[in-house]
Amino acid sequence: MILWLASYPKSGNTFLRSLLTTYFYTRDGSFKFEILKKSLQFPTREAFSNIGVDINDKYKVSENYIKAQKEINKSKRLVFIKTHSSFCKMYNKFNFSDLKNSCGVIYIVRDPRNIISSFAHHNTKTIDEIFELITDDMAIGNEKDEPEVYMGSWSFNFNSWKIYQKSNKYLLVRYEDLIRDTKKEFIKILNFINSLGSTQFPIFEEKLDMTIDTTNFYKMKKLEETQGFEEAKINEVTGEKIPFFRLGPENNWKKNINVEISKKIENHFKKEMLELNYL
Repeated sequence: MILWLASYPKSGNTFLRSLLTTYFYTRDGSFKFEILKKSLQFPTREAFSNIGVDINDKYKVSENYIKAQKEINKSKRLVFIKTHSSFCKMYNKFNFSDLKNSCGVIYIVRDPRNIISSFAHHNTKTIDEIFELITDDMAIGNEKDEPEVYMGSWSFNFNSWKIYQKSNKYLLVRYEDLIRDTKKEFIKILNFINSLGSTQFPIFEEKLDMTIDTTNFYKMKKLEETQGFEEAKINEVTGEKIPFFRLGPENNWKKNINVEISKKIENHFKKEMLELNYL
């Protein structure tokens, strides 16, 4: 069954997927980029082509979100699925998902002051353009040849997934905590997964340590430099790939955005940033 790995873009979802796929799908906890393919993404062209829906028909796609997810669930196994979508209602009619259609969600959140510079870099946009995007409750993400993603604003996205809290199928992880104390947070994540179903996944100390070591940001950055990373975007002007692993833990908003923008972010998202201890 689907386990959502949900987040706003540039919030650490790739790091979370790296940890999970390496721990669950390797023998010894040694990370390789190929292992990320063991987790899925949603929505995708493939998910809808599997049920005969043309992604160019946006209404039809929205109408069949849950059907596409049920098709994925036919595997009867735990499936990690990354999404940047909010848990929203499309066309004021179709739900993103059904609570019965997944076993829960791990929501990874990141300080929006750090997201904005990373998002701008990866999309070759200005900080001001990205500010307009992350504060737009109707924001839509577009990837070439893929279905639209109804992200919403940073706060809308974050709040929308709290729907899972009522059923104790919700785990909130701050990216900053996952970076600061990876082992503690990852054990918390594994224990949460074990709480969701009858199948229990043992925690092997040696494999856990190897997983954390080989998914270290700087090692993955080096791996990208030597092997490339297919999830990296292409710069539309130069035609070259934009490095995916750029600043990581060193992405300090105080160095990357000016006071005016930081204040605008803090004022706009004050409620959520206080809740998350970012203010």
